[in-house]
Amino acid sequence: MTININNLTFKAIIGLLDFERITEQKVLVDCQIEYEYSSNFINYAVVAELIEAEIKSEKFQLIEEALLHLEKKIHVKFPNISILELKITKPDILNNCTVSVGNKAIFKGS
Repeated sequence: MTININNLTFKAIIGLLDFERITEQKVLVDCQIEYEYSSNFINYAVVAELIEAEIKSEKFQLIEEALLHLEKKIHVKFPNISILELKITKPDILNNCTVSVGNKAIFKGS
């Protein structure tokens, strides 16, 4: 099975620049989860809530740190995930483009 969560949108403190440490900015998160469905399903609403809560509470400086942190948190909560792809986008940080960082984790033995 594959779950897709696209354009999860909220405001959070994330970034290195001085103003990013003070003012929340718009953040978009895309998440793709592959897992073997049996009697254990993955509640996508819980995944979305976890992503938003973790990014808001941790106030990451680097998107890369946020991705690795989320990867661990999601996999601990849902160990039946075999592949987890995450992408965090900061759509308003640069005037002439949208900036994103993504990661794909493959969990062996899931």
